[in-house]
Amino acid sequence: MPNRPHILVVDDEPQITRVLRTTLNAQGYEIRVANDGETALEIVKDFTPDLVITDLMMPNMNGIELCRQLRKGSRMPILVLSVRGEERNKIEALDSGADDYITKPFGTGELLARVRALLRRAPPGAAQQKSKIEVGDFRIDVDAHSVFVAEREVRLTPKEFDVLLYMAQHPRKVLTHRAILNAVWGSNSVEQNEYLRVFVGQLRKKLEPEAGSPRYILTEPWVGYRFEPGD
Repeated sequence: MPNRPHILVVDDEPQITRVLRTTLNAQGYEIRVANDGETALEIVKDFTPDLVITDLMMPNMNGIELCRQLRKGSRMPILVLSVRGEERNKIEALDSGADDYITKPFGTGELLARVRALLRRAPPGAAQQKSKIEVGDFRIDVDAHSVFVAEREVRLTPKEFDVLLYMAQHPRKVLTHRAILNAVWGSNSVEQNEYLRVFVGQLRKKLEPEAGSPRYILTEPWVGYRFEPGD
């Protein structure tokens, strides 16, 4: 099959990599496998994956450090595999550049749904969206996945970009947690408010001109967020 999406699976458990390789190959994806983060970084140089699926706990280089290394030069989506009880590690992985996580043991249907969502790389309705948005201090190029704030370029991960894009399409309006989660992650994630806390925190660090009270992404207590793009 030509132009098959490339997926790199990184896990030190042979049973997991075997299941993922079989499952994803059956869906038409081209798969490579690495047993640790260091090997994964070597594979990335030649394979150029469209998506990386990585475990957190691995020898030599763990999944969190792998996320950090990948984010230095790429915006490719990253899906983290984690075991139950690793809530702190999940948040650390998202802070380090991961776009989503799935908890072991996981069902095939949920895995494939998350893979499809990450590979789409754009929120629902993208075909009807403007390719460029200019509002207040912000210039957003949807096709290039680029963001300028007050003429300063800001590098965002794919999911950070998607969250900002959705907000920029609804400036100065109160957006509920549920609405943002549904638009960016899909209906299965509307109760996962920790997703938003992490990504809004990351966006604020990158977008705000200085520390202190947020200027662009304002919190509406118990409801959601409001995007104020500036004059």
